[in-house]
Amino acid sequence: MFWRSVVGKLWFTILLLVCFVLFILTILLLEFFQNYHILEAERHLLQTANKISDVEERYDDRELMLSTTNLVKDSASRAVIAWNERDILIADSETDGLPELGYEWFASDQELSSVINKGNEVKKVADLETSETGVMVVGTPLSNGEGAVFVYQSLDTIEETSEQTTKIIFLGAGIAIVLTTIFAFFLSTRITSPLIKMREGALELAKGEFNNKVPILTHDEIGELAMAFNRMGRQLKYHINALNQEKEQLSGILRSMADGVITINRTGEILVTNPPATQYLDAYAFEHKEDISDAQTLPEPLKALFKKVITNEEESMTEVTLQGRSWVIIMTPLYDKATVRGAVAVLRDMTEERRLNKLRKDFIANVSHELRTPISMLQGYSEAIVDDIAESKEDKNELAQIIHEESLRIGRLVNELLDLARMEAGHIQLYIESVDIHPYMNKIIRKFQGIADERDVDLTMRVDQEFERLPFDSDRIEQVFTNLIDNAIRHTQPGGKVDVAVDHINGDWIASVHDSGQGIAEEDLPFVFERFYKADKSRKRESSKQKKGTGLGLAIAKNIVEAHHGTISVHSKLEEGTTFTFRIPKNLELTEY
Repeated sequence: MFWRSVVGKLWFTILLLVCFVLFILTILLLEFFQNYHILEAERHLLQTANKISDVEERYDDRELMLSTTNLVKDSASRAVIAWNERDILIADSETDGLPELGYEWFASDQELSSVINKGNEVKKVADLETSETGVMVVGTPLSNGEGAVFVYQSLDTIEETSEQTTKIIFLGAGIAIVLTTIFAFFLSTRITSPLIKMREGALELAKGEFNNKVPILTHDEIGELAMAFNRMGRQLKYHINALNQEKEQLSGILRSMADGVITINRTGEILVTNPPATQYLDAYAFEHKEDISDAQTLPEPLKALFKKVITNEEESMTEVTLQGRSWVIIMTPLYDKATVRGAVAVLRDMTEERRLNKLRKDFIANVSHELRTPISMLQGYSEAIVDDIAESKEDKNELAQIIHEESLRIGRLVNELLDLARMEAGHIQLYIESVDIHPYMNKIIRKFQGIADERDVDLTMRVDQEFERLPFDSDRIEQVFTNLIDNAIRHTQPGGKVDVAVDHINGDWIASVHDSGQGIAEEDLPFVFERFYKADKSRKRESSKQKKGTGLGLAIAKNIVEAHHGTISVHSKLEEGTTFTFRIPKNLELTEY
């Protein structure tokens, strides 16, 4: 319990802090003094070597030179004057165990040999096979450049000096730790004793018990702290309740909004977002390959708009397109009294509105386009009959036949528009029955075999042999097959192929119609099931003699498949062909609905 108490923690913290500081200081001092002793020893040996070099230059008598060298150098070191491998002078050392090194030893060392050969000054710590400890060696060239002076001593001398310094440092650190232990324990006891009750009150406050009060035992600073603590508890309870209410209200409003909301501070960091805004930020991060975990990053379109709003202090608006969706962004400055403290951006997804507006315009244009041609032909040919331009009965019959065909075309267009409107309104009726799939598909293929032969297109069919009977509306599904196969034959060049296949997977049956025609451009694929898509250049008619369609077949086929709780899709590449696939469950009930 002592180590878990405030007294123990404070005492241990102070002691640990002081110990850590002393430890770092001790390490630094030991490193400093060790390096200092080594540097001082190197400097002293180098000075000795320079002095011996001066002695060699001043005296020619070898005995006098040797005696002077012994006086100049330290008694613990040994000096070697080498003119060449046969002419050397060695000064003795009073230190036992310091070996006598000859010219060959210095010449064999790569660094020390540079003193003799190149005239460099060298400082080095070397290991000796005959000694447990190494030696420190310095070398300097003679003044005349014809030889070198080497002075070396055992590392034992330096280590003895370092050991004495280490003992003094450890003794001082130990005394400091003992004094710190006593002082820290006394100080922590005196300070923390009045705070025990306050700690207990703080624990209760952390649990949400705002009604508990801390007893005021003294009238000093600790007592005033207890009074302030009690007052803080009351104010904290009031403000937390108010904040929770506002937070829940604001969070509910933001979550229920269809528009995205982003709150930004003065520095451009995101503070608050709601789900639609998060969807926009994720889409921007995905498109620009950024890290979506960084929720504080403001996208570039918003940065430019934010800078404009902060600079002009007025509402601004922009429109951006992201991942195929159109967003209108309105940003307004937020004020802290008279100062702009940030901005709030409202993001509205206008994709559906833009799409519906475009569909409405395209629908009107396409219907007008589809009706204009047959109406013009009806008007022209009828005027020809009225004006007696067609004189013979055969000519009049031919014109009447054209008028009849164009009126049928208008009728088909109107009927298909009505059918499509009923389907999209959910008023389609299906008559689900059990159909023998093999005769059913053979009948459909026979219906188009003549057209395929006429266009020199190889029409093939493959049906899974496990299929016997499948539940679906035979008339509606035949309408789907008719549209897909007819489109495939008409958009396949002579000599091409159209393959029709019926398979099953995971409780569904799948039908596909593949052609080897010219294909559909990638940018047009999302719109193939739109009404009047036939007007697109990638699927236009090749000949005016062909039977003209209304451009509503794929839209009707999609509604029929979806009414069977299925899905329809298309895959295509230019110059490689197109594959339409629809998938319908095999467990449809045999009921009329």
